[in-house]
Amino acid sequence: MARHVGAPTIIDALDFTNSFFRYTYSKGYEFVVAQLPTFWGAFFALTDQMWFLPVFRAIRRLYNGVNAARLVAYLKEGQFDRIVVTHFLAAEVCGHLRRTGRIKGKLVVIVTDFDVHKIWLIEGVDEYCVASPYTKERLIAYGVDAARIFVTGIPLDEKFTQVRDKSITRRKLGLEADAFTVLVSTSSFGFGPIEELAEYFKSLQVIIISGHNKKLYERLLARKNPRHKICSFVDNMEEMMAVADVMVTKPGGLSVTEALANHLPLVFFSAIPGQEAGNVRVLAANGIGLSGMPLRDLASEVLGLAASPLALEAARQKTRVLAKPNSVGDIITRLV
Repeated sequence: MARHVGAPTIIDALDFTNSFFRYTYSKGYEFVVAQLPTFWGAFFALTDQMWFLPVFRAIRRLYNGVNAARLVAYLKEGQFDRIVVTHFLAAEVCGHLRRTGRIKGKLVVIVTDFDVHKIWLIEGVDEYCVASPYTKERLIAYGVDAARIFVTGIPLDEKFTQVRDKSITRRKLGLEADAFTVLVSTSSFGFGPIEELAEYFKSLQVIIISGHNKKLYERLLARKNPRHKICSFVDNMEEMMAVADVMVTKPGGLSVTEALANHLPLVFFSAIPGQEAGNVRVLAANGIGLSGMPLRDLASEVLGLAASPLALEAARQKTRVLAKPNSVGDIITRLV
């Protein structure tokens, strides 16, 4: 939120880094989690060790200082009254400027997973907004003052909280109005056992979103199952969630938040070691989500929900424990 009166300024921090860093930062992560998940899990675990934190902080300060110089200049010039960040890269840069006195505005960091990695422990942060009481307790255990941590939920677009008539929206999407509907959503990278799930759910009405994986999209279309709606990358996920009875997905923080706002029972596959595995753990502790079993058994659980309205409603009720549909409004109250 800038000093002038008007709409807040919204930027992507990566747009203020050099082109090589920007490309390798996103594409490198995509490659590692898809092709080297064990390596990613080991790296995630190493950097989450308290004894390693000083070393990791020094390394981050060095490469962020080199690669995010334009972001530093932008923040120093803007001298914003409030700075809200949702990624640890920007949080580290802002925290360094805050504690060295080069920016004065209030710094609010939003942790965008239900568990919390120590990469989020940054000196110079005024307040943390977190997804759940568990997230808050983790930060407290790491030494963050409880008075600076607020359980607001992860911010989500208000379109995911709008009430929609399920039958009408299904017809709009070309679906049977009264059929039990499963939403299968891979990551934007388009990996996971999607074709196996399509086979297990061949008798159900299913929406399958294949992300940017064109080959997967074409193979799914070739199955020619009239009860399966096959989509590539979509911009109306709020409608997809509104028509679904169950969501089968990867446990990313934002997608889980959006599903919880719609009270969707969740089934997880192919959790990335690290942050997604942590999300699964926190959700499971609150009775939300199914994971950690063979794919056949996960599919069987979904079929069981399709056959039992009572079990389905019980699963929906459990999502209310962590649902935070008013997260954006609660975060805004921290800024005024």
